[in-house]
Order: sequence, then C-alpha cells, then structure tokens
Amino acid sequence: MTETNEDEFLIRDQGNELPQLTMASASHLASLALNCIGQEYPNKIGHVLESDADLGPPRELHPAFYGCFDWHSSVHGHWMLIRLMKEFRELPETAEIRAAIDKNLQPEKILRELDYMSARVRKSFERTYGWAWLLKLSEELNTWDDSQAKAWAEALQPLADRIEFLYIDFLPRQTYPIRTGIHPNTAFGLSFAWDYAVAQERVELKAAIQDAANRYYISDTNCPANYEPSGTDFLSPCLEEANLMQRLLPEAEFAAWFDKFLPDLPATLAVPATVTGRTDGHLVHLDGLNISRAWCLAAIAKKLPINDPRKHQFREIATNHIEVTLPNIASGGYEGEHWLASFAVYALSIARR
Repeated sequence: MTETNEDEFLIRDQGNELPQLTMASASHLASLALNCIGQEYPNKIGHVLESDADLGPPRELHPAFYGCFDWHSSVHGHWMLIRLMKEFRELPETAEIRAAIDKNLQPEKILRELDYMSARVRKSFERTYGWAWLLKLSEELNTWDDSQAKAWAEALQPLADRIEFLYIDFLPRQTYPIRTGIHPNTAFGLSFAWDYAVAQERVELKAAIQDAANRYYISDTNCPANYEPSGTDFLSPCLEEANLMQRLLPEAEFAAWFDKFLPDLPATLAVPATVTGRTDGHLVHLDGLNISRAWCLAAIAKKLPINDPRKHQFREIATNHIEVTLPNIASGGYEGEHWLASFAVYALSIARR
C-alpha cells in the first residue's frame, strides 16, 4: 500500500525502508542546492596559509567547490543534484542544474582543486568527511549512463584518485578511530569510501578500509548509545559504526556482531533529537542527526535476518525521524539549508535501492 502525505512531499510505501520523494519535493530540494553551489558568501574556509601568496577569495582557492558555505557542502550539493537528475528524469530544474554543474566540473578547475589538496600543509584538508563526499560524487557520476556525466566523471577523476591515495596512505597510520558525531567521524568516512571502492573495483582501497575497520571496530561491544546525542552531532557515532560494519560483514556475522555491539536501542536513539535553533549553525546539526540516523537504521534493518523483529522497528523509527525533520529543512535559514537537503536526498535514496 502506498500513501502520499497531505503536503505531497513524501510517498509512504510500506514495501520500502523509508518514504520516497515526490517530484514536487525533489524539485524543492534541488532548488536549495542549485541556489547554493554558486553562492560564494557567507563562506567558512578551512585554509592553511604558507605565505601571503595563499590569500584569496573562495572562488580562487576552490574554483569548482566554492559555494554552499564550505567545501564539503559544495561537494555534496553537486552530488545531490546529480542524484536527483538520475532519479527524476523529468525534474523541472534539469537544464539549469546541468549548466551550473558543467560550469564547475571543468578539467582546469578540478586540476586547481587537485593542486590545492596536494600541498604539503593540506594533507589533512577535509579528512575524512569531505574526502568521503568527493568519492560519493565520483561514484554517482561513474554509475550514470549519460554523456555529460561521463565528461564530468572524467574531469573529476584526478581529484578522486588523489583522495583514494590519501586514504590508503593515512589509514595504516591512524591508530585509533575518531568516534565523534561531527565531520571527522571515521566510520562515516570509511562507509562512503567503501561504496566507491566497490563500485569502481578499487582493490587496494577496499583492502585498506577492511583492515582499518577490523582494527578499529570488530571487537567493539556495548556501544554507549545512551550518551548520545552530543549538542552539535549530525552523525550518531554508534549507528555510523554499525552502518559501516553492515557493509563489510556477511549477514550472519553482522547480526552476531550487532547483537553484542548494540544489544538494545535506547530511547535516546529511537526518538528524534530536539532542535531549538535553526539559525544557529551548530544547533541545526541535530536536524542532520535525525536524517543520518534514518539512513543508518534503514541500512541496518536491511542487513538483519528476515525474521528479526528489529527490521520493522528500525524502519519505523527511521521513517519517523525523516517525517519529523524534513519539513524543517527550508524553514530555518542558510545555516541548515546549505547542507540538509543533501542529507535528506541521500537518506531517501535508500528507499529506491
């Protein structure tokens, strides 16, 4: 049975892990990213200077990814627009989106981004959150049978190759995982990198991720989920770890691991987080937390055995998190709008897989 919400924003399909976007909602979310990928200011740059020569506005430092407040948000804004064009072939904004992306994903601009990331003092730039989203963008382009997408994928590949190298170089040297609920979270960074490695058949990257995940997480038990969330989380440390491991472990092994890792889902994860300030760039992170919890729970539910009662429970919790949060994405300010749409599209894309 399929139902459309009264505001025609979501389609609730009982056969899927999460609701699905309608064309109207896809168009609305596309407009948010389309507006911001070319909006240079306000801008937060994570920029290390070696000399006065390194000074410059965002459009000069990052000619491809200068919009949406920061580099990683620009990257996943581009990813979101690609994803929506792939899923909604009649999207009204398609022509405008193609023109905007084509302006940014030009070979010379990507090579300047590559030069920026190749500097000695910038080896940790966007590690690993922005790295992960860049690989997700590359994966999305490389899995689209579209002539223009193929040209964009080819232009982007040198930067994806650089990030792949950085992962392979860095992971053996990172002794301990970062278990935060914000950008540096290791499990999140490995999840998207794994997806890219699988899709692109990157054997060395897969091996590096598998080795790191086993070192970091395979023996983890009783994740302290009742301590979540922290006040600026947009990722759940416990659920992101489980979401990574469900990718890497066979079904039976994952179920046994998960039973020890998170024996019970505490109310702190089952109830959507409360957001008290959507014009505060940190407090609005909790909207993102609700959405990322949803994609984790939906993915975990998919991997659990067919007779496991948590499959239905997790799907319902995920759906509730989405339905509570999605109406707020464009009701606050640029602090949330510049990135939350991408989170929503990623979460809801799980329902179409």
